[in-house]
Amino acid sequence: MKCKVVKINQLSGQAASIYSVIIGDEAETLLDKFINESKISFLNETKDIIKRLRTIGSITGARMQFFKPNEGEPGDGVCALYDKPESNLRLYCIQYGSELIIVGGGGHKPKSIRSLQEDEKLKSENYFLRWLSAEISTRVKEKTIQFVNDHFDFEGDIDFQGYEE
Repeated sequence: MKCKVVKINQLSGQAASIYSVIIGDEAETLLDKFINESKISFLNETKDIIKRLRTIGSITGARMQFFKPNEGEPGDGVCALYDKPESNLRLYCIQYGSELIIVGGGGHKPKSIRSLQEDEKLKSENYFLRWLSAEISTRVKEKTIQFVNDHFDFEGDIDFQGYEE
């Protein structure tokens, strides 16, 4: 599968840049898919997530307290945007400091399950971001991707291929 990391200009601002991922030749990002899937059953929670992403981009930056860390492998930056205690949605991200995040997918996380591995959709969304994080780290080490504009943006080879579920 091929994918590309793209900046979401409508959510990015002076405090942080927000990116998402386009899979293959699709028109929608993973964030778009998450919103479209979630707004039917969880409209208020979906609106809250969008509002929080706008706040991160324009006002606060990606502060640690907004994210549940360690949703992936140690040090890979995969996290979940914190939900309210009564919330049913989980949105996975890769956090690069307070200036840049990549928003992936997610979905409904019933209170009846404790770990993401108990839900195939959540597991799939999370494991994809783990793979992407490892690919980005490799390219940063190889200097084919750089952080530019005071770590607000990526520059370089942001087209990826090879993920298999």
